[in-house]
Amino acid sequence: MGRDEATPPPVAGDARPLTARVFAHLSDGRFHSGAEIARSLGVSRSAVWKASGALKQLGATLHAVRNRGYRLASGGDVLDPAKIRERLDRDVREHVAGIEVVWSTDSTNTALLSRANPPAGRSEVFLAEYQTAGRGRRGRSWLAPPGGAICLSLSWTFREVPRDLGALSLVIGVCSLRMLNEIGVAEARLKWPNDLLVGERKLGGVLIELRAESAGPACVVIGIGLNVALGTALLERIAESGVEPTDLKSAGLTAPSRNAVAGALVSACLRGLLAFEREGLRPFIEEWRAADALRGRPVAVSAAEGIARGLARGVDVHGALLLETPQGVKRFIAGDVTVRPA
Repeated sequence: MGRDEATPPPVAGDARPLTARVFAHLSDGRFHSGAEIARSLGVSRSAVWKASGALKQLGATLHAVRNRGYRLASGGDVLDPAKIRERLDRDVREHVAGIEVVWSTDSTNTALLSRANPPAGRSEVFLAEYQTAGRGRRGRSWLAPPGGAICLSLSWTFREVPRDLGALSLVIGVCSLRMLNEIGVAEARLKWPNDLLVGERKLGGVLIELRAESAGPACVVIGIGLNVALGTALLERIAESGVEPTDLKSAGLTAPSRNAVAGALVSACLRGLLAFEREGLRPFIEEWRAADALRGRPVAVSAAEGIARGLARGVDVHGALLLETPQGVKRFIAGDVTVRPA
């Protein structure tokens, strides 16, 4: 879809697939006739019809009404590297080497992991309108239609491996929480180790992957998926899989700008990474504990050694989950948590 001014411009002409161009034309949420779209894009009405069908197959809620044309139910702005950069806080702009947006990729994390490490103190930001193999933790799929979410990854090279590197997902959770509070989502909470919630429903998640040499700096790729406007059908489909989802629109933001949210999210994460590199988890731990959605609740933790049940007792100073069991307090640095009936 594009690069910002820090990266080379695309070749002349619009190289985006027709599906992406039709999506952009419909992003204002209004009806547009097939003839109008075809004339504007220089293609046939049949090509527009096929592209609209492809958008539906990707999960977009597209209304097609005789004598009125096509309309994207969610509307919303198309992701734009220049607009995202404009919305970065001034104090972090120098740390962003480049921002790239593509129409489709298998996974934004995978795309950045295939590239060389950025210089220490600089970040590459990569976003996609649609992921063909979006991933959550433990290989789970992440479903999001074009325009319905923010699928974002950023890479960061630490000069030295931080002592609390295993707690980085908690740090990014706090950074995301700060951003959500800033844009008006006051009821957001955090579920160990990497989920963003509103009430009991999942708003987003974090996936961190490490690429480290045996000696030298460590590069992390931080993937963040944030639901913006999934539509009723997809919300119901995700709920059938056992995860109760929500999105920013359901949380009360009637017309959230994805470019503004992406800019605020990158700013919060970069500011957090700089603080984490200097001070570790300490500047974030109390905010995380205050937003802890599990503390005091009966849970089951699935980890490498099996399933443990007990009461969640928050996290320790290194970000490990503390579980009170009949055998005493157990400490988990990784695992999946399910809330049990009281």
